[in-house]
Amino acid sequence: MRVLLIEDEQRLAENIVAALRETGLAVDYALDGEAGSHLAEQGVYDAIVLDLMLPGKSGQRVLRDLRREKIHTPVLILTAQEGKESIVSLLNAGADDYLSKPFDLGELLARIKALIRRAKGVSNPILMVSDVELNTVQQTVRRRGQLLDLSPTEYRILEYLIHRPRAIVSKQELLEHLYDFDWEHHSNVIEAHVSNLRRKLNIAGTEPLIETLRHRGYRLRDEIAVL
Repeated sequence: MRVLLIEDEQRLAENIVAALRETGLAVDYALDGEAGSHLAEQGVYDAIVLDLMLPGKSGQRVLRDLRREKIHTPVLILTAQEGKESIVSLLNAGADDYLSKPFDLGELLARIKALIRRAKGVSNPILMVSDVELNTVQQTVRRRGQLLDLSPTEYRILEYLIHRPRAIVSKQELLEHLYDFDWEHHSNVIEAHVSNLRRKLNIAGTEPLIETLRHRGYRLRDEIAVL
């Protein structure tokens, strides 16, 4: 999944980015409201973490402009304002969740992943498609009970495909959601990862799970189910 962080405290931003990337999320970040708005309006993110006190353009204005432009990406607010009225105002303005500073990075990560799951219509952290079980908390994958040894990128590709049931997902879409802007995009890298993922999923006695549609992309062959 791909997350945008808009936070002007550079050390805090770097710590958050490092923690999120360590869990397999692709992260872009901006240190002011104007730059953050520009990135957010591209609509390629699965979640946005937004500080309120930003130079140039406040977090409230960023949030208001996003919702006015009909961008419905889940937004988690980082705030030092703990008054009930200010929190109610943020939620009414379109925020999906908030976290008061100082906060625990583990809690931040859990809240971000919960927002993403809810936005995709999946409330349970354990996903199933066909006979494959993917645990989004433990980041493990099993097929017919057998634990599969996937690389972090292979896991992220499978998780993204499961969140897009029946949809044809292009290589470009995978690149946009699996990597941040600092990474040099090459579609043949996606092809290599999908090829390895398909090989690891095709254990003895199972049907192929990932379908390749020539010049279009990839699609899972079965519907998503949730335990």
